[in-house]
Amino acid sequence: MTRLAERFLKCESGATAIEYAFIATLISITIVAGASAIGVGVGNSFNNVASGFN
Repeated sequence: MTRLAERFLKCESGATAIEYAFIATLISITIVAGASAIGVGVGNSFNNVASGFN
């Protein structure tokens, strides 16, 4: 039983999985924020072009 507890405490695969999940979350948030900003910019450009035709 002690060996099992020692092995569990030494195991770092769970910590590594959490770190990868954290990195993936940050990348996802960055992509969504960037896509939103680009979408607003493109929408404003189309609105400017459309108002030029009126």
